[in-house]
Amino acid sequence: MDEETRYEAVRSRDARFDGEFFFAVETTGIYCRPSCPAVTPKRRNVRYYTTAAAAQRSGFRACRRCRPDAVPGSAEWNVRADVVARAMRLIGDGVVDREGVGGLAARLGYSTRQVQRQLTAEVGAGPVALARAQRAHTARVLLQTTGLPVTEIAFAAGFASVRQFNDTVRAVYASTPSALRATAARGSGTPREDAPAAGIPLRLAHRGPYRSTAVFDLLARETVEGVEDLTGTRGRRTYRRTLRLPYGTGVVAVDESPDGPASRSGGWLDTRLHLTDLRDLTTAVQRVRRLFDLDADPYAVDERLAADPRLAPSVAARPGLRSPGAADPDELAVRALVGRAAAERLVRRYGKALDAPHGTLTHVFPEPAVLAEAEPGGPLGMLTAALADGTLRLDAGADRDAAEATLRALPGLDAHTVAVIRTRALGDPDVAPPGETVPEAWRPWRSYAVRHLRAMEQETGHGSAPR
Repeated sequence: MDEETRYEAVRSRDARFDGEFFFAVETTGIYCRPSCPAVTPKRRNVRYYTTAAAAQRSGFRACRRCRPDAVPGSAEWNVRADVVARAMRLIGDGVVDREGVGGLAARLGYSTRQVQRQLTAEVGAGPVALARAQRAHTARVLLQTTGLPVTEIAFAAGFASVRQFNDTVRAVYASTPSALRATAARGSGTPREDAPAAGIPLRLAHRGPYRSTAVFDLLARETVEGVEDLTGTRGRRTYRRTLRLPYGTGVVAVDESPDGPASRSGGWLDTRLHLTDLRDLTTAVQRVRRLFDLDADPYAVDERLAADPRLAPSVAARPGLRSPGAADPDELAVRALVGRAAAERLVRRYGKALDAPHGTLTHVFPEPAVLAEAEPGGPLGMLTAALADGTLRLDAGADRDAAEATLRALPGLDAHTVAVIRTRALGDPDVAPPGETVPEAWRPWRSYAVRHLRAMEQETGHGSAPR
């Protein structure tokens, strides 16, 4: 977009662009999301940034009215497969906090200098600044939703020291941690001292319409006992699942949002996270966002697919249809290979038991290394061995083409299974149906086109349930 287009989005407070870019006002020193309800600034005073971190790096602080740190992520990073997109996905997953810039560069196969240069040139901030912005957001969430001591929050958010935490919060929000917490208390109630035990309440934002019924229907068909459950009646269901995370385990509960008329402003899914280690908050949020495809751009998807007469009726009937991903890519790959019944058997035999059951949730899905040792040989053993030794990578920063080539070389994985893994585990929005010739006009949204094709098949009673 050029500056004229961006300013028009700001002037019209167009929420379609929230998360796609940020704008800052030189006369106030504040940066905002495009839909900010404040008075539109004069064009000559506005500067534009690709990321919140870039705005912070230039000395601007976050707007207290529109909370620009709470917007959906840019859909661009899921569409693209280059090193910058892969880096952005890994940073979102918390790799810089856990492994440093060196660890990020090693995962990408580049030097730290190359990664720094490419990120700074394209998004206006390097990996340290991007991770810092993410830590600040995590800290604000914990300050405003829990009653944890400030010192504990500082380290849970990923800061190396309380001083660094205090300095960052002041720089980003022009407020002290105590003042941020007081603001939440005046608004939606005082943070509860038992919040960690009761779970951390979150609203995970999405842009535009969201067909949550279709997503929850898919999850209901796939639910693996002990790891997942889904309760309630259609339109008011709650999906819960266990999570294996870098520092511990977690349980997430996500409420269905009844489908309604297409919205320009987007919305959110009410979510609650229970974590054994609060340092996993950022990673857990990003993995749930990928599972529910919350960073998608439904406007771009629907506009492209509605131009095809074959898909137009479905797009009109199902605006905002999503292409769900995976909370655990390795788990998804195993389940795509063996199916639901066999996956439940694997959980019963080899799954890691939670310290305390959460209702029907009792286990975390077994790790690839455990499965490779327990059931060597055959397609399952070959797949899990490749995942365990790093021959096959399905993490947020994986090279999708390289991963597909490795999958195709493994015995027992047909083209359909490989396509499911690339679509769901790798989050690729542009996977064509195996064996079908599809129009080039569907690119780069062929994964979404598949969801529409399967939805139409189900509606007419033809074809199998979508995967």
